[in-house]
Amino acid sequence: MNPIHTRFSPLQRALHWVMAICILAMLFIGVGMVSTVKPDYLTLVSIHKPLGVVILVLALIRLVVRLVRGAPPLPADMPVPMKLAAYLSHLAFYGLMIALPLLGYGMLSAADYPVVVFGVRLPSVLPHSNELHTVLWNAHRFLALCFFALIVVHLAAALFHALVRRDGVFQAMAPWR
Repeated sequence: MNPIHTRFSPLQRALHWVMAICILAMLFIGVGMVSTVKPDYLTLVSIHKPLGVVILVLALIRLVVRLVRGAPPLPADMPVPMKLAAYLSHLAFYGLMIALPLLGYGMLSAADYPVVVFGVRLPSVLPHSNELHTVLWNAHRFLALCFFALIVVHLAAALFHALVRRDGVFQAMAPWR
């Protein structure tokens, strides 16, 4: 019988906070990329691509750890709609953490733009197509904005649990005891 954990494991907490920093940096770098011109644009792109790969790898590791380790149970007195919102928001987080880097990779492939990460040129995953590139660029941008909105809601929920409900949900992921 598995013991009931009241906190996420140290690895889960570390992945959460490292990814939070990477994802926030990535979102702001992305905004900077679409609102600037050379030479800053090239500098931002050179950070954006490898950071996207790092986020994808960390997200996959995090997903495996979550499937193996699970999560602490939500408080029994938490209303069902809040539990459903927590479940759906976590699904959305994992989906976006995986989909956005893959969309970016596909977008660059469709533009016939070389994808070089950490000195290694990755193979194209899609044929050259300006139309497909445009569709993927729009999807990438839209989902990044959705991700930003989800982060804001997540922060609000974390503060609600920490300061209003004081039900242990925030403490389960807090880096401190």
